[in-house]
Amino acid sequence: MQTDPLSNLFTRFNLQAGVFHNGNLCGIVDFGIDGDTGGHLHLLRAGRLRVHLKEGKTMQVHAPSLLCFARSSEHRFEVTEEDKAELTCASLHFQGGSNNPIAQAMPELLVLSVDELVHARPLLNWLFAEAFEPAEGRVAVLNRLCELLVIQILRHLIQQGKTDSGLLAGLADPRLVLTLEALHAEPAAAWTIDSMAQEAGMSRARFAAHFRAIIGFTPLDYLTRWRLMLAQQQLLAGQAIKLVANAVGYESASALTRVFRQRLGSSPASWLSQQRKDAARF
Repeated sequence: MQTDPLSNLFTRFNLQAGVFHNGNLCGIVDFGIDGDTGGHLHLLRAGRLRVHLKEGKTMQVHAPSLLCFARSSEHRFEVTEEDKAELTCASLHFQGGSNNPIAQAMPELLVLSVDELVHARPLLNWLFAEAFEPAEGRVAVLNRLCELLVIQILRHLIQQGKTDSGLLAGLADPRLVLTLEALHAEPAAAWTIDSMAQEAGMSRARFAAHFRAIIGFTPLDYLTRWRLMLAQQQLLAGQAIKLVANAVGYESASALTRVFRQRLGSSPASWLSQQRKDAARF
């Protein structure tokens, strides 16, 4: 079976959702203030709530709606008894944390009416039924449904053209997606601007300008970022740095270490040690 670019991304960088609240909510609740690098998904089944964001911004959300914070972001819910808010809340942890390409590509905050997600209605109906009708295996089912919902959200953004720039916009571009698929599939290849442009069926100059305008990075900068994200993933999985370097397109461990320091400010070993310390906190 032929896979698509979005599926390939999720194959390399998975997502874990963890539902931690179901039911009525009343009072003031803070999120994203404990140092956790994950995001949040909130589903408002009924009622309304006031959302306080960074820099003093406030918005009111009415059911049925969802709010998705793909990355860690401080926010506060303020709910009174009269609001009668019924919520399902889940934490979102993309593999690779803040460096995950999917999390980076999503808006910091996405607010959607449930009615907008036409193709996700069966999934949302199932999710709401599981959330408010206790049954065996309920938590495990809810976690998986939330993960599927994020994929549906991404599909919606791509299909509706609601991404002006970044990776998702690139995946929606009929020419750039061909290059992105090739880069993602063969990160260790000896890529040049010319060979990338050839994948897109464009001239070198037009490709370079179009890529930067849509993705937000030059083609070679994006390739370096992609290789480093893959390197981080493999280091976390316990792979030796020499093997990692070869797998992501660097001729030696020292070459990877040099780029790693330039881009991330530390050696692979120091970075890995810090990641393990951070993981132990949670």
